[in-house]
Amino acid sequence: MRIKRWLLTSMLGVIIVGGGAVGFASAYVLVRIFGLIIIVCGVVLIVMGTGKMIVSLITIFLPKGERELVNILYQRRYLERGPKIVALGGGHGLSHLILGLKEYTANITAIVTVADSGGSSGRLREEFKIVAPGDIRNCLVALADAPALMGELFQFRFPEGSQLQGHNFGNLFLTAMVQLTGDFEKAVKESSRVLAIRGKVVPSTVANVHLAAEYEDGSIVEGEAKIPERRSKINKVFLKPENPAPTQEALDAINEADVIILGPGSLYTSILPNLLIKEIVDAIAGSKAFKIYICNVMTQRGETDSYKVSDHVRVLTEHSHKNVLDACLVNDGQIPLEALGRYKVEGSFPVELDIDQVKTMGCKVVATDLLSVKDYVRHDSAKLNKALIKLIEQYRVIKR
Repeated sequence: MRIKRWLLTSMLGVIIVGGGAVGFASAYVLVRIFGLIIIVCGVVLIVMGTGKMIVSLITIFLPKGERELVNILYQRRYLERGPKIVALGGGHGLSHLILGLKEYTANITAIVTVADSGGSSGRLREEFKIVAPGDIRNCLVALADAPALMGELFQFRFPEGSQLQGHNFGNLFLTAMVQLTGDFEKAVKESSRVLAIRGKVVPSTVANVHLAAEYEDGSIVEGEAKIPERRSKINKVFLKPENPAPTQEALDAINEADVIILGPGSLYTSILPNLLIKEIVDAIAGSKAFKIYICNVMTQRGETDSYKVSDHVRVLTEHSHKNVLDACLVNDGQIPLEALGRYKVEGSFPVELDIDQVKTMGCKVVATDLLSVKDYVRHDSAKLNKALIKLIEQYRVIKR
């Protein structure tokens, strides 16, 4: 709470008063006047430093509610000085990522895919002809500073047996806001105010796009939720209609970013939809920001079967631009055999670390233990954020 700063200010005031007193004792009138002025300046510093120090000490003994308010104000002041981070993706991977990063910086912009076609989002898209709200909702809740109950409310899913079964309250709220404002971007901004989010959540586009995949046999499937069901190797994915316009907020955030993060999340259905928008790719490729890809721990059946780390990097650059990545953060922690057994039945395996191959592609590789096996084999949020912050801080030191 800056106690030392104000203590040093008071001590400096004492020293200045001492120096002024020496001048005030002089036989010369002008020197005495100058000494008096110095004494007054020193007294001002002593009073200011002592007062501020007392206020800082008193806050320690304030009632809990008031003390928490001081802590919040202090924390926000600290977080506002953090780097400008842009995270692109979708699904649960992006929301888990920014949930941890918001304790590092308040300058976060989540650029979210809106091509989801399953569940509640898919039903609302079909009925109201809006872009998918589900991933947007998850990110809003992740960045929320509102009371926990508000976050739980936005994530509440109506039970079976009701006319709203399967729908999520947050999705319905965003849909209602779109009807009221007539604009999806405005609906997201108003919802951001309701949840008092730390940072920004913006859709990559507000065009009503659908994701489609072309497989190695030449067949095409449309619909984000249907793509993994095909169980065939994907050649490429694309948006329909093609070349949707990006949101200006997304472009502005990328242009101002210090760090750009891709992933974690489903490669073809969560990360790539954002990189299928030409203007977004051009902005990322031309940005001087540090660009990091967080590679998944496990392969995903129907999307990344038998993929190595280099395959992820190759697919990302082939769908976008060679300059969208500077570094790749990967897990090298050992997965327990019993956990591997469960995933083997599902046709999912650890992503192979072919680090040397990735380096030949011009991408730095940072390998560390990022593993969590509490319920699923996935990234541990605390480990991931610690590794990310360390990598970002190393970059910022080099940049200085």
